[in-house]
Amino acid sequence: MSGHTPAHSSVREWLETQEHTLLSSFATLSDAVQRDRPEPESPVRTRFQRDRDRILHSKPFRRLKHKTQVFIAPTGDHYRTRLTHTLEVTQIARTVARALRLNEDLVEAIGLGHDLGHTPFGHAGETALSKVLGHSFRHNEQSLRIVEVLEKQGRGLNLTYPVREGIFMHSKGRRGITAKAWGTASTLEGQIIKIADSIAYINHDIDDAIRAGVLDRGDLPCEPIEILGATHSQRINTMVCDLIDYNWWITGDGTPPDPLELSLSPPILASTNALREFMYQNVYLDSKAKLDDGKVKVMIEMLFRHFLEHPEELPADLQQINRDRGEPITRAVIDYIAGMTDRYAIETFKKLYVPTTWNG
Repeated sequence: MSGHTPAHSSVREWLETQEHTLLSSFATLSDAVQRDRPEPESPVRTRFQRDRDRILHSKPFRRLKHKTQVFIAPTGDHYRTRLTHTLEVTQIARTVARALRLNEDLVEAIGLGHDLGHTPFGHAGETALSKVLGHSFRHNEQSLRIVEVLEKQGRGLNLTYPVREGIFMHSKGRRGITAKAWGTASTLEGQIIKIADSIAYINHDIDDAIRAGVLDRGDLPCEPIEILGATHSQRINTMVCDLIDYNWWITGDGTPPDPLELSLSPPILASTNALREFMYQNVYLDSKAKLDDGKVKVMIEMLFRHFLEHPEELPADLQQINRDRGEPITRAVIDYIAGMTDRYAIETFKKLYVPTTWNG
């Protein structure tokens, strides 16, 4: 019909109006943020929804399915990988954001992107790259580099600032789940991801460690378990409900803290940090799960030396980004190795250093 307006033409505007109408005054509104490079708006998605979709459809996101969470290149069907961890974090964070009337789309975008920069072999790979670099390699910094630089042949994904900030500031360091190692996100949505990340990994890593025989349920520290719950689901429920209840001021009922920062209540926070420290001492730093860490370090070091000596073997897009940005070749080598999956790193190492059998 002549002059007919497509039905989808006002969907985004309706979604933005819904945000203004339904969300808390502390929520981050999608129409209040801009991109570094202006671009036409989507007729049916808000800016945060487009950010989410760009991350979801990216190759680094797909590679997470074959990257270690705790147990290196697990063959069991039920062990977490970096991808399943990402999905658990995102869903926990969305539950909290929905209850507190914050922006679920922003939370989802940050959650899906927060671990894009993880190396093969989990934190063992991160430690190995730090060794060859001579300084700390951090996955949150690499995640930011992926979305700002490496994707789209050096153009990046052109994500909004709150998403990029949340990705960068989700890491905690060792001091506790609310530690400010890289600062505190300016959005409450970004702060949710920081806490949801810990809620997810503490609990699913316990589950995997018990499945692997590294821990027995009776090994778990009594006091935190009595407070948080005896089962996986009970502990997550306790932490999530506490995070919602303790920050109910976001909904307009209660006095906001100064500064505006999310946290768990003191007893739940203390118990969560105690359980996290238990996992560091008994799983992350010293357990059967770490027996192959030495092999990972040797493999990463040899791959690093090889590609540093043979940069022409790096992918063409990384070589081009390296030339365009005038960065040292070391940067391109690190980008390449950090982007590998567990199995790709192993196969590359075997191709370079393990003799093939002769069938002739």
